[in-house]
Amino acid sequence: MFMSNTKDHIVDQAYRLFLTKSYEAVSISDISDAIGLTKGALYHHFVNKEDLFRAVIDKYLSVIGMAEIREGISLAEFVDSDIGYVREIVNTICVDHLPFIPVNYLSLLIDALRHYPGYALEQENFFTRQIEKLRVIIENAIKTGEVRPDVDPYMAALNFFSISVGVAANMFRQHSADQAIETFQVQMREQYKLLKREN
Repeated sequence: MFMSNTKDHIVDQAYRLFLTKSYEAVSISDISDAIGLTKGALYHHFVNKEDLFRAVIDKYLSVIGMAEIREGISLAEFVDSDIGYVREIVNTICVDHLPFIPVNYLSLLIDALRHYPGYALEQENFFTRQIEKLRVIIENAIKTGEVRPDVDPYMAALNFFSISVGVAANMFRQHSADQAIETFQVQMREQYKLLKREN
């Protein structure tokens, strides 16, 4: 196994442990047993449990939200892009062979807020930047006639953002990643139809 593959394997296995147990309940011994490496080999890749936990959160929880927004895309292109992005993310965080238990994901998020210094601020800053980029896309969509002129660009951007992060709530409510994605897709397309200028 190459070093990067080994590191990825450690992160993936640790994610499964942190997802099914709390941060406090997972020990370095648990992790080394799960990955089949000695503690020394584990410490070769990560300084300590906190370092490994940050890598897990960076891979699995920092991705929740909206797709990276390219400048100059239409609002319709953004909607399609975000639907694809969220589908990919949900498939990433839902681990094969583990039953989908919503409280596990909520617990992991709470652990991230407690044990990952700067995580909350990092996410807040990311979301603020995304909403601002989306506001610009909606302003441009108004100028090009794609969107009605009476739409408030900031509030429309905020609504799209809320729908995007709301996929997590759909997963909790529906207990199914596939159903949550289907609901999210309908919500995004309905929101777009509400804003779209009639020809």
